[in-house]
Formats: sequence, structure tokens, C-alpha cells
Amino acid sequence: MSAGKRALLLILPLIAFAIGGGFYVPVPNSDFDTNGSIALASKDLPRLPDWAREPLPDFSQIRDTTEKKAAFFSFLYPRIVLANSRVLIERNYMMQLRQKSSLTAREKKWLQGQADRLKIDAAPGSEEQWQLLEKRLDVIPPSLIMAQAANESAWGTSRFARKGNNLFGQWCFSTGCGLVPKHRVEGANHEVARFSSPYGSIRAYIQNLNRHATYQSLREIRIQDREQQRPLSGIEMAQGLLGYSERGKEYVKEIRGMIHYNNLEFYDDDFRATVKDHNLATLQQLVSTRSEDRLLPGNTALSDNAEG
Repeated sequence: MSAGKRALLLILPLIAFAIGGGFYVPVPNSDFDTNGSIALASKDLPRLPDWAREPLPDFSQIRDTTEKKAAFFSFLYPRIVLANSRVLIERNYMMQLRQKSSLTAREKKWLQGQADRLKIDAAPGSEEQWQLLEKRLDVIPPSLIMAQAANESAWGTSRFARKGNNLFGQWCFSTGCGLVPKHRVEGANHEVARFSSPYGSIRAYIQNLNRHATYQSLREIRIQDREQQRPLSGIEMAQGLLGYSERGKEYVKEIRGMIHYNNLEFYDDDFRATVKDHNLATLQQLVSTRSEDRLLPGNTALSDNAEG
């Protein structure tokens, strides 16, 4: 895909707003961040494509604001599709296990691994565990991810984004796990986590919203939408971010404003169209595609570019 066509695909929503299968067992591999700063124990998935490991581009070199936004979203969106599609593979497998009358030892181990990763303290195989897994093992709307990434990283130009591939300001708590904030309060020991790639930051962010007690209300909004078969909405789920910033309601208002102003719900619509009914074959192609351009809006014909 030419650079011009690529930019056009991502700038279209900005212009538009201005104008008006089978039973699949995920195979082992790897959403672990290589530097170990935040454990991403999302096991049993296909190997990440090489492009997912690429570092953050230097967005500070782009002077035109509209061009910078288009480039930022162009880089971000394929990685969001990849991360969310991998979550959906796990979710589909979990939902299929829930329909079985009995589970093998391997299936029980897989379920408990997910429960541990998502901080679910419930008896293995209990109805409570199933309900919490269904609530926590799920995707985050692209619009919400993109708005928070832009806000927290200053459109990919912040120190933590440039030096640590950290788009969301995630913290870690072991010496050397990340970058020390310049204005850290005396006596504090947190650092801002360093990731081997922006994809690692996105994956950790999704995991954080899916398991931290602070974001329970966000998950409640999502499960209600699921139960009532409504599309997941970044605007709506932003209400669950009251605890993300000390600014509380003002922060939520700002994130919603960014989604609205940049027409980011366009990407929610595109992602829903891409994953369709969460068909396994489609998801496998999405997580295996060799080119990130194939995951840009409108590029849903993946069969000639996916790994077998």
C-alpha cells in the first residue's frame, strides 16, 4: 500500500467528521513483554507477527497536526486490532469450554491460568468463576484505546512514549523496571513501565482495564452491552475511567471529547465489521497477517496475506 493511500484511509474519519468454526485450542506462545516490566501472562496464542515488535516512530518530526494524528492512528489501529483479536480468540475458547459438561486437565489448567492473570479469586469451575471470566476476558473499543493513548502520550511524543514505548503511563514497582518520573514524590518507588514495543503497552493497558478493581464499572457497562447485544461503545465505557486520573469527571469528559472530535467511533465500527461474528477463521487470519497495512480500515480481505 502506498504511503498516500495509507494516510488517506486514516484521515478519512477526520475529514468526514469535519464535514458532517470449529472448537479451537489456542496454541502456546506469547504476549509476554520481553523486558519483564509488566507480566502479560496471556498464554496459548499464535506467535506475534514481526511488525508487532516494531518501536514507536518519531511523531515529533511531523509538524502538521492533521498529518500527525493520521500517522498516529495509522500506527496504533493495526496493533489494537491485533491485541483485541487475540483476546477474542481466548474469549471464544473460554465460552466454548463453558458449554462442556466436563473439562480435561489441560482445559482446567488453561482456565485457571486465565483466572490468575485476570485476578479472579473464585473456586475453579464455579459459576462465579465463569461469570467473572466472561466479564473480564473481553476487548476494549478501539476508540477508547486511541483517545487514551493520544491523551496520555501527547500523540506519541512524551518522554515515556519515546523512551519506553509506554502510551498509557502504566506504572511498575521494581527498581529498573521502567523510567523514573522527573517529579516523583519523595519516598515513592514507582516507575513508568518500559515496554519492548508499543504493542506491549497496548496489551498491558487492555489487561489493566480488564482486571483492576478501579475499572469494575467499565466492565459492568461492557457486560450489560454484551447481554443486551448492543455494540460496545468507547464513549459509553469511558465513564468507567473515573479512577484513571485524579481529575476524575474532567478526565472522562476530556477522553469523550477526544473520541467525539476525532470521530474515533469510526474505528469501533470498522473493528466490528472486521471481526464480524467473531468467526475463528477470521480471527486466526487477523492475528497472523504479515503486514500491518492489512489491518487498516477497509482492508478485510486477508486470505492472500495470512500465514497458514
